[in-house]
Amino acid sequence: MSLQPRKILVTSALPYANGPIHLGHMLEYIQTDIWVRFQKMRGEQCTYVCADDAHGTAIMLKAEQMGITPEQLIEEVNAEHQRDFADFLIQFDNYYSTHSEENRVLSEYIYKACRDRGYIATREITQAFDPEKKLFLADRFIKGTCPRCKAEDQYGDNCEACGATYSPTELINPRSAISGATPVEAQSTHYFFKLPEFTEFLKEWTRSGTLQPQIANKLAEWLDAGLQEWDISRDAPYFGFEIPDAPGKYFYVWLDAPIGYMASFKNLCSRRADLNFDDYWNANSEAELYHFIGKDIVNFHALFWPALLKCSGFRTPTGVFAHGFVTVNGKKMSKSRGTFIKARTYLEHLDPEYLRYYFAAKLSADVDDLDLNLEDFANRVNADLVGKLVNIASRCAGFVKKAGGRLSKTCAEPELVQRFIDAGDTIARYYEQREFGKAIRDIMALADTANQYIADKAPWKLAKEEGREQEVLDICSVGLNLFRQLITYLAPVVPAMAQKAELYLNVRLGWHERTQLLLDHEVNEFSPLLTRVDMKQVEAMVEASKEAPAAPQVSSELSKDPVADEIEFDDFAKVDLRVVRIANAEHVEGADKLLRLTLDLGGETRNVFAGIKSAYQPEQLIGKLTVMVANLKPRKMKFGVSEGMVLAAGPGGKDLWILEPHEGAQPGMRIR
Repeated sequence: MSLQPRKILVTSALPYANGPIHLGHMLEYIQTDIWVRFQKMRGEQCTYVCADDAHGTAIMLKAEQMGITPEQLIEEVNAEHQRDFADFLIQFDNYYSTHSEENRVLSEYIYKACRDRGYIATREITQAFDPEKKLFLADRFIKGTCPRCKAEDQYGDNCEACGATYSPTELINPRSAISGATPVEAQSTHYFFKLPEFTEFLKEWTRSGTLQPQIANKLAEWLDAGLQEWDISRDAPYFGFEIPDAPGKYFYVWLDAPIGYMASFKNLCSRRADLNFDDYWNANSEAELYHFIGKDIVNFHALFWPALLKCSGFRTPTGVFAHGFVTVNGKKMSKSRGTFIKARTYLEHLDPEYLRYYFAAKLSADVDDLDLNLEDFANRVNADLVGKLVNIASRCAGFVKKAGGRLSKTCAEPELVQRFIDAGDTIARYYEQREFGKAIRDIMALADTANQYIADKAPWKLAKEEGREQEVLDICSVGLNLFRQLITYLAPVVPAMAQKAELYLNVRLGWHERTQLLLDHEVNEFSPLLTRVDMKQVEAMVEASKEAPAAPQVSSELSKDPVADEIEFDDFAKVDLRVVRIANAEHVEGADKLLRLTLDLGGETRNVFAGIKSAYQPEQLIGKLTVMVANLKPRKMKFGVSEGMVLAAGPGGKDLWILEPHEGAQPGMRIR
């Protein structure tokens, strides 16, 4: 009697609908997709849903900037996201949007359930207001210095340096990330979820095995320090769902975003008779629910979300699995270095299965960051997938074809093949536990064994001897049976390659079906399964990811100062000059000549002290363009750290000139 398949619902974090997918995002979707494919391959009823996170101020502002409606923007981005995911072989059962009727209904239901049970509070708060844009500022649109660790350029709701959460009113030297203006205080009625009421529940839930130990330990610090009520409302104008019975008040994006998991699944249930929403979300559900997320959003998924579900009568997740960030060549992804790589840029140069394999080979169940070392990436894919795995099939295919394209009737090495079959139990445990790197290690060790077997038997030598044709076929038949085991184990990682192998082997690859050997079995014409990574392709991808438009045309006059000593070209080539927009400028207390500038490089910001106070008042500079030495080593000064040097033309004093925005340059332009 066979066991009933497990009912498993899996989600990945919802990508925000205001920009393209990049390789940092792809880690999570590849990790989730591998796990889901493994479960389906084992015969489990595993469903994978996701959606675009489509609400919030950022969506509204970007649509305004583009001259389109928010609905048009999220529709365009949704289509772009789905194309990128499909081309990376991410196989969702449903990909939806949080801007849906299902999500509206569920969000209102959950809110009303919490309200009616007494867990919603309202009170007047002092809120940041942008006097230039005439709107209240969401937390993520205020930047400043962290009140805990004093790290600069942090967002208004949490610090990326120390992980602290706080109110935007606690930020030191806050500024609007939209206009650069200093926010003013304004009064507004806000709605709060009484999160502290769930402290004891969360202390028990976070230690129930639902979370990785590192995450549970981090959350214990927050729980012990005392939880705060969670602000779940935002004021108009805001793109999102209006709160019932509260005109002009909208659900904060982080309230309806995780509810989007439920909404995407509910939408799928309306189209699939074999799925029932209540079977998976009912408080007494025996189905399994897993969220794959990045470690930066664990507070929302492991504190706010389970408390909200508990309060409204729904089940809580079986597991929340966090992963680390992606670095490239040991450093944070960078547009200037060409390592901030969009998914589409990657796909224009390289096979998606290269990255799927490399990520899998380095992934574990912990939350450590993962480094994409591009040289190691090429070497590992070439050595493992091409040099080991494909090599087994290609070495044997020609001899089998010559013998008529049919494998031997008996297995010449039954014990060896059985070793490979038995290894699948351990590999399956590794997949289940998300220890993909360990699974890959075992698979490649088996590949080494298979290649050694073929090398020792040397069928190419035997083929030259008359009368040994059957022996050659027996060896190669064993080789292809071993290959069949290996490609079965790798199928969740390299599904397109596995499909090609299925076509050649003339068999369906299945975890349970692998126990049946291919004997007296006909195979098809062999064709290459994967080509080698060419480092020229990798280099072209990096180059295509760099921001390197043509230099702006800027007129200038020679200074009357004497020309400095000559330098070599190599010295000058080291200087990285970039056009930047002055996002903010302010006086420096105690400094006669300096202004503190916040410079926008077109994706990242720098703080620089510039001696141009004699020529400009701070408010005159905001929005203007200048040129900075972007790769100058940061310098610690009396007033703080200066992260570069700005350039201005003119003889000095009051005569220093900065570009106007209409003069043609764009932030991030490299001057060549």
